[in-house]
Parts: sequence; structure tokens; C-alpha cells
Amino acid sequence: MDNNIALYGSFIKQIKELIYHRQYEVMKHVNTELMQLYWEIGAEIDHKQREQGWGKSIVEFLAKELQKEFPGVQGFSARNLWLMRTFYLEYSQKSKLQPMVAEIQKTNLPPIVAEISWTKNISIMQKCKDPLEREFYIKMTKRYGWTKNVLINNIENKAFEKYLINQTNFDKTIPEKYRLQAKLAVKDDYNFDFMEMGLEHSEAELEAGIIKNIRAFLIEMGGDFSFIGNQYHLDVADEDYFIDLLLYHRRLRCLIAIDLKIGEFKPEFAGKMQFYLTALDETMKLPEENPSIGIIVCKSKNRTRVEYTLKSTNKPIGIATYSFYENLPEEMRSLLPSPDEIANIIQNIEPDDDN
Repeated sequence: MDNNIALYGSFIKQIKELIYHRQYEVMKHVNTELMQLYWEIGAEIDHKQREQGWGKSIVEFLAKELQKEFPGVQGFSARNLWLMRTFYLEYSQKSKLQPMVAEIQKTNLPPIVAEISWTKNISIMQKCKDPLEREFYIKMTKRYGWTKNVLINNIENKAFEKYLINQTNFDKTIPEKYRLQAKLAVKDDYNFDFMEMGLEHSEAELEAGIIKNIRAFLIEMGGDFSFIGNQYHLDVADEDYFIDLLLYHRRLRCLIAIDLKIGEFKPEFAGKMQFYLTALDETMKLPEENPSIGIIVCKSKNRTRVEYTLKSTNKPIGIATYSFYENLPEEMRSLLPSPDEIANIIQNIEPDDDN
């Protein structure tokens, strides 16, 4: 029997992979058909209301009749039917997401929205009003297989804005396969409001506050981080060095070194971080892990100075700030690229067939 297992092992593995692949293709097809159905129902409801002048009662009546005709089939509640109508109206009127045809027809489901599930589409539609923002979350959900909870968490944490304005050198230092995920892992600003700390504090007090509230800190970092240690010791050429915080990112499968600074960013901070990352890669990184990433978190930064500094660094580093108040969103809006620039950035986010 053992000999047979060894003999047939690769064949069995091949068949299993074939089944998983086909199951995935069937699920994709079913989802597309379901989205098409919901699109057409929404279109019919809208058209009948406009053509016949029907009010809200038609949706309540339709829901009862469908539930009688298809007992046990979920999705035909009055609330869901209203969402289908809203879904149709929202995407049939948005030029960026609708099919490229002269006149939108009720059967033309935008291909991009058919790529993710109904519940995820509804979450994006209800929480995001900007078409480019919606496209971003649809593409990222498709590419990385975000669950509904992960998707909502990213929306609430303003991943769209932070992806567009965060300052890293990842485009030249991280392989393309992991680049988008790495950019999402680094925020432009971290809200440390979970710590009861005055505006005047030392780096040691900042670090101690983070350690005391480590769970809240990891949540603010984004959810995929695990804590390894603080003042993490490195021995290089018989000299002692200490990294303020050392984390691990599960999706990126790499070590994350964090350097905390209570003042404004200075270019020399990047040189120190490059040294840390080299030492981690040489002494700590496992063969199957990806190169380490550094995040320098400062009280403030001059964006031009950061940009110039990152151009000359060859290790993956992100420069962020921290604050104790939820005042960043308005500042973010003033930093966002133009709509055309945003559209170009999002256009380059393509689905990853390996995910």
C-alpha cells in the first residue's frame, strides 16, 4: 500500500488540484450568473416603476410572491430587492464602471462588479460613493480574496486614501507579486488615540504606551501583524543594536521593523533602518520568508524630504506619522492625486491569477 501511495502520489495531487480548480471556476460562474440575475431584477423594478408609476408597494408584493414561488431560496426579501434596484441605478449611471457602450441596456452588467460576491458589492456600494474608490475596493477584493469582514475593515481604515498617499519605496524594492499588499500594510498616519498620553512625551514613553496597549496597536496597524518583541536585540560584529518594535506580517510573510521617533523625519533615519533590515535578513529571516520591511513612524514629516530620501534607499522602507486625534481624513483629501492620476493608478491594479 505504501508503495502505491508513493507511486500514485503525484497523480493524486494532480487530480485534487484539478478538482479544486474546477470547483473555483464553477463558483465564479455561479456568482456571475447570480449577479446578472440581481442586475436584471433591479433593472426591471426600476423600469416598471418609471413606466407604470408604481410605488414602493410593488417591491413588497413581489417579495412575497417570489418567496412563495421559491420557498427556502434566500435573496428575495423586500430589502434585497430594493438593494438590487439601487445596485442597478448606481452602476448603470456611473460611466467609469458601466460597459463601454453608447447607451446602457438593462442586460449589460458591468463585468468588474460580477467578479465579487453580492454581499461584498453591497458593502462597497453602501460605504463608498466615489466611483474610483469603489473600483479600487472591487479590484483589491478580487485580487486578494478579501472576506467581507476584511473588506469592511479596509474601507473603515481608509485603505484607499492611505494606499494613494502613503510614502514608501516599494515600487523599486519589493517584487510585484507582493507590492500592492505591502503598500496596504503601511499607513500614511497611525492614530494612537488608544494611548492616554500627553503631547509632550519621550520615545521611551511612546514605546511603553504601545506595549501597554499592544492589542489596540496591532489592530491599528491593520490586523495582519503579530508582535515579536520590543527593543529587539541584534548583535552585529560584537556590537549591540536594538529595534524599537519587531513585528511579523502574516500575508507578506516577512519581518517588520518599526523605528519610533517623536520628532520630524530626518533623512539619516533611513540609513539606520537600512542597517536594521540588512541585519534581520542576514541573521533572522528564514529561507522561505520574504525580505524584511521597515516602517519609520515619526511625529511629523516633510513629504518632499521623505520622497528624496526614499529615492536613494535600496531596502523596502515606509515613512509614516502618528497622531492622537482623528484629524487625518480631511488632510488626506488635500494630498490625494488628481482624479485622472487616481484612475491611472487603479487601472494598473490587475487581478492576480495566483490568488
